[in-house]
This record gives sequence, C-alpha cells and structure tokens, in this order.
Amino acid sequence: MRRFTQGFYGYVVAMAVCLGAVGLFLLVTPQSRTEHIPRVDYSIALADLRRTAPFQLWAPEPVAAGWVPNSSRNTNANGVTTWRLGFATAKRFHAMLAQSNEKPAAEFANRLSNTSTVTGTVQINGVTWEQRLREDKDQRSLVRFLPDVTIVVTGTAPWDELSTLAGSLKQQPRNTS
Repeated sequence: MRRFTQGFYGYVVAMAVCLGAVGLFLLVTPQSRTEHIPRVDYSIALADLRRTAPFQLWAPEPVAAGWVPNSSRNTNANGVTTWRLGFATAKRFHAMLAQSNEKPAAEFANRLSNTSTVTGTVQINGVTWEQRLREDKDQRSLVRFLPDVTIVVTGTAPWDELSTLAGSLKQQPRNTS
C-alpha cells in the first residue's frame, strides 16, 4: 500500500484522481449553450443628446432585424460632443456608429477608422460615403462629413452590414423642451 502513496506512482495516482474529479464535475454541472449578448437601451442617451448636442444628431431608425445594441457612450468636453453606439450585427460582427463635432473633422474620422486612406466611395440611399479599409485590423469604415458633424460607421462587419447601418440613419429632431 505504501508504494501508491510515494514517488512517481503516487503522483500519477493523485493526478488521475484529480483529473477524474474535474471531469466528473464538468459532466454534471449544467452549462448554458445559448449566446448571451448584453443589450443596452440607448433611448435615454439619444433623448439627452437631442436636447444638448451642438449638432444635428443621426440615429438608426429602425435598428436592423437581429441587431443588438450593446454599447452607448456619449462624451462632452471642451465643446466637443461625441456619441458612440455599438451593435452586434445579425451575422454577429461588430458595428459602431460614431458622430462628433470635433474639429478638424478629418482627425476624428481618421482616429475612428484607424486609417486616413480612402479606398473608394459608395452611394447609400442617395448619399455619398467614403470607404476606408484597415486590413491588418479587419476594420471597414464608412465616413460622411457634414457641416456640423462627422459620422463614422465602422467595425469588423462586412460592407453590406455597415451599409445597412448607414442606410438606416435618420436625422433626429432637436428636443428643446
């Protein structure tokens, strides 16, 4: 009996018992096989920004079927307002809408796109958007410059999903009350 509690064989027996216990634990522990993507309600941020943003705000109307809004962040510092709204797309990629009155506008667009290189343009609902591609980060971006705001739709989502988000953007009425 003493041979199994000492030396190499004792180590092997102890490891086998431990691995067996862990395996049994994993077999009997219920595990969720469903996907969980956190969902955020950005309606309060949107309402607040409709009242306070110094530019004409744009928001998706409606949010595409199967898309999950999973992040919303707005900042206001030194007269610069920025809103970022993130989504898990229907194909489970990442897409983000970002808009800001930051000047120079090109710097905001370059930072959010992770590139200053314009690879082309695309028409979405009669509006021209710049296309930018950062291959090493698998990041695609659509950029639109307006007089008072720069809009960037970016992420790992394919071009068709980014175009869906850009095409769903509607100008939001100001809320002065």
